[in-house]
Amino acid sequence: MPPKKDTVEGHNGELLTQILTTMEGQFASLRQEIATSKEASSRMEQRYESTNTQIGSRIDQLETLFAKLLPPNNPKSPLLGTVGASTPVLGAGPSSAATPHTNFGGSGKLPPHTPKKNLGPIFSESESELHSSNHKGPLPRLDFPSFDGSDVTSWEEDCEFYFEVFQTPEIYKTRMATTHFSGDAREWYRGFKMDNPHPPWPILVEELKASFIVGQVDNPLEEFRKVIHLGKIDDYIKNFEKVRSRLMSTTKMKDTNFYLLAFLSGLREEIKHTVGLCEPSNLNQAYKFARQAELALEGQERKVRMMLRPMLPSTNNPRAFQLPDSTERKPLHLLPAPPNKTVTPQSETAKMSFETMRKLGLCYWCGEKYYQGHKCQKKRVHLLEASELEAEVQLPETDEEEGNQFQGIEEATFEQADISMCLPQGVSNSQTLKFKGFIHQIPILALIDSGSTHSFIHPSIVQMNNVPTVPSPPMLVKTASGSTLLSDLKCQPLKFELQQHQFEGEFRVLEVQGYDVILGMDWIAKVGPLIIDCVQGVVTLKQGDNTISLQVQHEIAEVKLCQGELCITKEQQKGSDIIFAQLFITQPNPISVLPPSLPEQISHLPLPLQQVVFNYSSVFSEPSSLPPSRPIDHQIPLKSDVTPVNIRPYRFSHFQKLEIEKIVEELLVNGYIRASTSPFASPILLVKKKDQSWRLCVDYRKLNDITVKNKFPIPIIDDLLDELHGAKYFSKIDLKSGYHQIRMFEGDISKTAFRTHMGHYEFTVMPFGLTNAPATFQALMNSIFKPFLRKFVLVFFDDILVYSNTLEDHIHHLSTTLQLLMDNQLYAKLSKCELGTNKVEYLGHLITEEGVSTDPSKVEAMTTWPTPQNIKQLRGFLGLTGYYRKFVRNYGMISKPLTELLKKDAFKWGPEAQEAFNLLKLAMTTTPVLALPDFDQPFILETDASQLGIGAVLMQGKRPLAYFSKGLGVKNQGLSTYEKELLALVSAVTKWKHYLIGATFIIRTDHISLKHLLEQRVNTAMQHKVSVNCWDYIM
Repeated sequence: MPPKKDTVEGHNGELLTQILTTMEGQFASLRQEIATSKEASSRMEQRYESTNTQIGSRIDQLETLFAKLLPPNNPKSPLLGTVGASTPVLGAGPSSAATPHTNFGGSGKLPPHTPKKNLGPIFSESESELHSSNHKGPLPRLDFPSFDGSDVTSWEEDCEFYFEVFQTPEIYKTRMATTHFSGDAREWYRGFKMDNPHPPWPILVEELKASFIVGQVDNPLEEFRKVIHLGKIDDYIKNFEKVRSRLMSTTKMKDTNFYLLAFLSGLREEIKHTVGLCEPSNLNQAYKFARQAELALEGQERKVRMMLRPMLPSTNNPRAFQLPDSTERKPLHLLPAPPNKTVTPQSETAKMSFETMRKLGLCYWCGEKYYQGHKCQKKRVHLLEASELEAEVQLPETDEEEGNQFQGIEEATFEQADISMCLPQGVSNSQTLKFKGFIHQIPILALIDSGSTHSFIHPSIVQMNNVPTVPSPPMLVKTASGSTLLSDLKCQPLKFELQQHQFEGEFRVLEVQGYDVILGMDWIAKVGPLIIDCVQGVVTLKQGDNTISLQVQHEIAEVKLCQGELCITKEQQKGSDIIFAQLFITQPNPISVLPPSLPEQISHLPLPLQQVVFNYSSVFSEPSSLPPSRPIDHQIPLKSDVTPVNIRPYRFSHFQKLEIEKIVEELLVNGYIRASTSPFASPILLVKKKDQSWRLCVDYRKLNDITVKNKFPIPIIDDLLDELHGAKYFSKIDLKSGYHQIRMFEGDISKTAFRTHMGHYEFTVMPFGLTNAPATFQALMNSIFKPFLRKFVLVFFDDILVYSNTLEDHIHHLSTTLQLLMDNQLYAKLSKCELGTNKVEYLGHLITEEGVSTDPSKVEAMTTWPTPQNIKQLRGFLGLTGYYRKFVRNYGMISKPLTELLKKDAFKWGPEAQEAFNLLKLAMTTTPVLALPDFDQPFILETDASQLGIGAVLMQGKRPLAYFSKGLGVKNQGLSTYEKELLALVSAVTKWKHYLIGATFIIRTDHISLKHLLEQRVNTAMQHKVSVNCWDYIM
C-alpha cells in the first residue's frame, strides 16, 4: 500500500533540511578558508614590499658608495684606454664602463656582468703629447719606493716625488703603493683592506701614519722646535737640515730669516753669542761661524786644562771648566776637583777616555749605565778648591745697591737678630727638632732652633689665620750664610698646639723657607730648660708643674738647594786670597722632586687645604728610589713538586718592538726590573691604555696555576659605603702605580722573570698580573690604616677615601692620612686626587651629603650599549647594570627575559628581549639618590609580590636605602598569593639581614594575613622556616 502523501512530504522536508544544514556548514568552512587565505596573502604581500624596499635602499647605498670610490664614466678618462691597442699597457683592471656596480637606476636589479677590458696607459692624451714633445724616448727608470713600516713620512715624500715625475692618476696611487708593501706594512694592509678595499691615496696615508707613527705626533713644526744643540755642532747642523727640509716640503715655508733665527736660538749659550756677534746673513755663514766658535771654545778649554794640570787627573775631567765672564758679574764658578787617586774606581772603564764613555752611555764615576737621575752606589767626598790661575780672574764686586737694600731705613733704628744658616734655604734633616702642630686648626711645621735669637712665623700662616699684626721697629735678621732679611711686623702673643699640648709665644713675621714657625731662644727661655734625647728623638720640657715630652718628626726632608756657587761677601773678597770648602754627602735618604705644577693644581682649594698639601707635598712628588722593604713584601709560595715555568715569548710587530724597548728601558731606569738568570720565564703582552699608550703586561697564568692562593679578604663595596652616613667632606687619594710601590720578597724575585726580544728580566717590585697581588696590596693598606679604618678612612686597594662631618675635622683627618703615607713612603698622584670636596666619585658611585647615586659616566655607557649579538655581549650588559641593581625598582622582573637567554643554547633575540633591553636602559637613567644607613634609626621593610615576581625596598624615614626584586620561576609562579607574599618577606629579610639583625625594623605589606604571622599555626614548610628565622630579629 503506497505511503500517505503527508508522510512522504514530511520525510522529504526533513531530508532537505539536513542537506541545507550540511551545505551551510560547508559554505561557512569555505568562507573561513577564503578569509584565512586572504589574510596570509596580505601578509606575504606586505613582507614582499618591505623586503623589496630594503633591497632598493641597500642598492641605493651601494650605488652612492661606488660612485664615491670610482671615477665618473667619462669617454676622455685615461681609464678607458682610448690611445689605441698598439700603445703599451702600463696597468690593467676594470674600467668604469665595465664595472658592474654603476648605474643601478634604483630599480633594485643588478645589471648583467660585462667582461673586463684592458686599460690604456696611465697618461692621458694631452699628457702623452706633452711628454712626446718635450722628451724624446722613454722616461728614465725610477723604482717605486717600497715600505716596510719603518718611516712613513720619508716614504710618503718619495711616493709623491714618483707620482709627480710620472703624472700618476689618483686611482692608481693606492694600487701602486700597496703592491710595494712588505713586512709589517703588508701584514697591516691585509687586515685593513677587509674594511677598506679601495681607499683613496690621502686616506691610505692618513691611516698609515696613525698606525706606524707610534709615541710621537706627526707635526713637523713641533719637531722643528725641539731641535737644539747638545753635542757636536756638525750633528746639530745635520739634524737641523733634516727637519728643516721636511718642514719646507710640508708647509711650503721658505723664509730664510725664520730658519736663520731658529738655528741661532738652538745653539748652546757659549756659542750662540759668538755667532750672533758675527751677524751671519744666511744659514751657510751661520754654519761656518758656529764651527769656528766650537773650535775656539775647545782650544780655550785645552789651554785652561794645561794651566790646571796639577789639579786634574790623568784622564779628562767630565765637566769642561769655563772661566767666568767678568762682564756678567756672576760669582766665581768653582771647579769640582776630582776624587783622590786612592778612591778612584780602578776598573776597565777608568782606562777609557771620557769621549768613549760618553758614546757608550757610561757614568764617568762608577762606570755603570748612565741615565737621567742616575745615582752612584758608592758615597763620594768632594773637595772644592779655588786658587789663582795664570790668567787673571777678577772676583765680582758686590753691588752697592744690593749691599744697601735697606738704605731707606736709618741704621740707628735697626735691631740685630741671628738665625740658623739652614732656614732661608729651607734645609731640613733628621737631626733638627721639628714638630707637627696647629694654629687655629691650621696644620703647621714648627722648628725649635737654638741658633735663632728670636721666634718667627711665616706670612702665609698669618694670612690664613687672620692673625692681627702690628708694626714694630725694623729688625735685620742675619743668617749664618751671610744673607740679611728684614722683619718689620710683629704678632701679639699667639697660642699654638704641638702634639696636643698648648703653648704661647710672641712671633715676628719673617719669610723663612721650610718651616711655618721658628721657636728661637726667646721662647726657649720662657718654657724653661730643654732636655734633648738625641737617641730617642724626644724633647722634654716643663710647663708649670707638668712635664711634657715632644716626639721629634723623622720624615724624609724636603730640600731646596741653593746655587752650586760659593757666595763671597764683600768683606771676604777684600781679605781672602784662597777659599777652601768641603762638601760631604751626609743625608743618605732619597730626596723627592716636587712637581713644579703643584701650586696650579691646588689653587682651587681653600687655604687650609692648600697648606695641608704643601706640608705633605712629598707625598705627591716623584719617588727617586725603590720602595723600602716592609714586613709585607710580596711573596710567591709555590705548590710542592712543581717545575719552574718556562714559556717561549710571543712574537710582535716591528713598531710594537719599539714600544717594548722603550718601556723596558724606563723600567730599568726606575730600578723596577733588572737582568735575570732565573730558570723561570713568562711571556709578555702589550695592552692599550685609555690614553692610547701601551702597557707592558706579563702573562703569569702558568705561574698563577702553581701558586698557593692567599685568601686575605677583599672589602665589600656596599659595606664601605654604609660607613659614610653623616659625612659632608670627602677626599679621595689615588696612589701612583700602586703595585710598583711594594717590594718583591728577595727570595721570590726570580719567579717574576719574563722574556722579551731584548733579553731576560725580573721584577724587583710587585708586578701586575700575579694572583696574590691584590691580597698583598690590601693587607699592606689595612696594616697601615688599621687604627683609623671605619672611623674616617676607607681603603679599597689603591683608592683611599677620607670622610668627615666638619671641615676642621677633615683637615685633621687628611693630615693624619697623608702623614701615614709619608711615613710609609707611599706616593699619590695629585692629578687623580680629589681633596676637600662635597661630592666625590668613589668605586663607581657618586657620593654626597645627600646619599649615594650611580656614576653618570657608567650610566652613559649603559644607555649607549649596542644591542647584544651573542651571549658574551649580553653578559657584559647585565654585569654592568647588575652592579647598580639596588638602585632600580623591579630590576629582577625587568631583566628576566634577558637572563633567560643566558641558558645553554637559548640565545635567540626577539621582541620580548628587545623590550626588556630598552626598559632596563630607561630604568638606569631614572635611578634615585639612595640614602646612607643610620644604624641609630629603625629600618622600614616594604614587600610585595605579583604573579611573575617579588620585590622589596629597605627605607629609613621616607627615603629608600636599597631595592630588591626577583623574577619567579615556573614552579614558584604556581604558589598561592599568601605563599608568594611570604616568600617576598623571607627573601627580603635574608637579603638585608646584615642591616636588620640586632636592630628594630618595621615590616609593611599589603597582605593582611601576614600581620599575624607570628601568631599563626605552623602548617607548611615555609611557615616553619619563617618562624625559625624570625627568632634572630626584632620586629
